[in-house]
Amino acid sequence: MKFRPCIDIHNGKVKQIVGGSLQDKGNKAAENFVSFQDAAFFAQLYKEKRLKGGHIILLNPPGSEYYEKTREQAMEALKAYPGGLMAGGGITPAGAEDFLKAGASHVIVTSYVFREGKLHYDRLGEMVAAVGKERLVLDLSCRRKGNCPGNGHCPEDGRFSENGRDYYIVTDRWQNYTSVKLNEDTLEELSDYCDEFLIHAVDVEGKAQGIEQELVAMLGKACRIPTTYAGGVHNFEDLEKLKTLGRGRIDVTIGSALDLFGGNMKFSDVLAYIK
Repeated sequence: MKFRPCIDIHNGKVKQIVGGSLQDKGNKAAENFVSFQDAAFFAQLYKEKRLKGGHIILLNPPGSEYYEKTREQAMEALKAYPGGLMAGGGITPAGAEDFLKAGASHVIVTSYVFREGKLHYDRLGEMVAAVGKERLVLDLSCRRKGNCPGNGHCPEDGRFSENGRDYYIVTDRWQNYTSVKLNEDTLEELSDYCDEFLIHAVDVEGKAQGIEQELVAMLGKACRIPTTYAGGVHNFEDLEKLKTLGRGRIDVTIGSALDLFGGNMKFSDVLAYIK
């Protein structure tokens, strides 16, 4: 298990938000923390600590009035730590090269390949052709049926299992459900198209109230490529659970619970624990 650092950027600022609260309309989100430091500060810190494979997530869509400020922050972070961080958020085949040239080791993609609730293999092929399998990360962030945000973007009931326990991949900054289940078959199939997976457990993301144990156990069993889990970590007991359930194979990122972002878990202690 490795620690993967994060830099989430919203409205041009480094933030930690409650994942399920994000709304493109009005550029709104429930905020846990807003940093006075810019994204490059955190990138430089991660570089000094020799932490690789972290992710920068742009939380504004390209059409947002804040997108250019958010993108500028991301680019400065990539330049501060070339080759050390990945970039995601609104990435397309046409725009991916800009992030790679700026220093991203990989680009992270969800919404381009999952459109209108479905996985489009032609679009996935376009991304692979544009950047190469070895530089592509698929974000398979997910939610359960029972936690539909109620914004009219949930799949029809018939697309879900009767017990409501299945995880479904969500897109567009976690606002819209797809009809694609996140299960062992999906992970096996998509492993052939990318270098890594990034998976936010959206229902607990930003809440620092515990991890999605069932999801972690499934990832530990099924993932055969590097996979990073995000969501709900709030103490070292959660890290121990993640290590056990994930069979030591699943990496972790910590947001709101980390002291860098206003939480109680000391950054130095987390690094010592992981080491």
